[in-house]
Parts: sequence; C-alpha cells; structure tokens
Amino acid sequence: MTPFLRVAGVAAPMTTPNIDTDVIMPKMFLKGVDRSGLGDGAFNLLRFSAGKPNPDFVLNLEGYRDACFLVVGPNFGCGSSREHAVWGLQQLGIRALIGTTFAGIFYDNCANNGLLTISLDVATIGMLAERVADPLTNRLAIDLERQFILLDGRDGSAVSFAIEAARKEAFLTGRDAISSTLVFADDMRAFEARHRAENPWFF
Repeated sequence: MTPFLRVAGVAAPMTTPNIDTDVIMPKMFLKGVDRSGLGDGAFNLLRFSAGKPNPDFVLNLEGYRDACFLVVGPNFGCGSSREHAVWGLQQLGIRALIGTTFAGIFYDNCANNGLLTISLDVATIGMLAERVADPLTNRLAIDLERQFILLDGRDGSAVSFAIEAARKEAFLTGRDAISSTLVFADDMRAFEARHRAENPWFF
C-alpha cells in the first residue's frame, strides 16, 4: 500500500445517501482477471452519457476533475462486497473518503487496500460538503499523523477525526495485513524453534 501521511488536494461533494458498489463499479467492469482498467469503470454510468462525459456529474466539472477526496453521504459503499469498487476509486485518484457512515465490508476493503475512510458527525459533514461545493474553497489537506482535516489545505482551521490505532499505523507505514504480520517474523521463527526443541516428539 502507498503510505498516507499528509495528502492535500481537491475534495468533491457526493452526498447522495446509499451510493452502492454497483454505482461505484458497474458490473460490466468485473469481467477482467486483474485490476487493470478499473479507473475507467469508477462511477462510469454517472461520469458518461452516450459515450461522452456527463456535464452534470461533479467529477467532470471544472475544478473537480483531479479530486483526490470525496465528501460522501451516509452508508456509502453499500450493496455487493465487490473489492473492485475500492480498486476503481484508487485508480481514479481518490485517496480518502469523508462521510458519516460506510457499509461494513466496503469499509474493511478500503482499509485493506489503503483507501482512507474518515467518519464524522452529520453537522460536520454538512459543513464540509457545503464548503467543497464551491470550487474556490474545495481544497483540503488530511494530516493523518495528527488526525486533522485542514480546511484550507494548510495549517489553520481544522477538523479532528478518530481512527483505530492499528489502522492508522497501517496507513502511515503502508503495510497491508500480511506486511503487518511479517513485522513479527523473527518472533514467530523464535517460537517455532523453541516449540520444536521443547516438543521433539511432535515432529
């Protein structure tokens, strides 16, 4: 995973509730045997109409085409458990999702693949959504180490957020579940050697 320390960029509002994984990654993009091309699939049926960019979709608007954050509505990522939805968002350039609630499996898929999810209260999400709806104020920075969203992209007005310690460590270091386990490889080998010596009959 790519480490996430402090990332700054454009945030786009996408506050419709219950945006599901079928919307995030339509089924016709699930036919491949690898992860390639999923950036084209992300929000495809919203981003394009009759093969052309949909001028009404936020990520096609001037000032939002390079968004790396989404301020999303409640229960984002509900529906099927397809991990392709997370991969597609990442290939589209999205580094973090900021919302009130996320569907459980989608939330875990994000964590396991290095897509940061931040949960805040309804009032704060409303404030952020209103702020980033204006292209003049749509830049944020996320400082994961200090657990702040910086509203002007620099030190100044900020919103704090909570994150589980283990997930924070994984994002800061860029370790996935396997890499996090391998941190203890020496301890595991020492245990194996000790167990073998103490229980030779078992082997």
